[in-house]
Amino acid sequence: MTFLTIGHRGVMGVEPENTLRSFVRAEHEGMDVIELDLHLSKDGALVVMHDANVDRTTDGKGPISDFTLAELRELDAGDGERIPVFEEVVDAVSAPLQAEIKDTAAARALAEVLTRRDLLDRVDVISFHDEALAEIRTLLPSARTALVASRYGLDVIDRAHAVSAGMLVLNIRRLTLELVERAHAAELKVIGWTVNTPDHLKLARGLRLDGGTTDFPEIRRAARYTA
Repeated sequence: MTFLTIGHRGVMGVEPENTLRSFVRAEHEGMDVIELDLHLSKDGALVVMHDANVDRTTDGKGPISDFTLAELRELDAGDGERIPVFEEVVDAVSAPLQAEIKDTAAARALAEVLTRRDLLDRVDVISFHDEALAEIRTLLPSARTALVASRYGLDVIDRAHAVSAGMLVLNIRRLTLELVERAHAAELKVIGWTVNTPDHLKLARGLRLDGGTTDFPEIRRAARYTA
């Protein structure tokens, strides 16, 4: 069984998260897929950042939605890196991407870029927000989508089907073999997050997951020898 290793915000364990430097490093380290997060700036740019506020990962303060793209570009996102926009990541790496919609309002902007840049074969759209995935399905019926969840039960399978998602991306600490088997029987792939240690990787393998999202390049190397 193929086990995908997905670089979490690039490889955030060793590089500033959600920066071009982190994404390029993830590709260099051989990650199968690179995951990133999307919000909208005040002027509608599709900016790559996890939090709704810039405080944790930059030298600025306040909500992303209060900044124009030009203002966001002035912030240091770690080691001199600048906050990228989605299109820049698409151009900087050639690996498949998981684009996580953190702000439901970003769904339409992402759909526009995926269409304009012909990226549907390269980008999976993922989100904690069922309504964001439903909107993507309406705008782009052929898009590949995944439902992300941290606290969940077996009902997460029905939620995924309700928005026509083909994959679940789930907090590995709550995963059970029963859920994975039911998801697979329902033709859903299951990815676990975050797989950051040998024990996490052993658990992911034991649960027969389709892949794991990780902060560290070493997990990619370890996964090659635990097939």
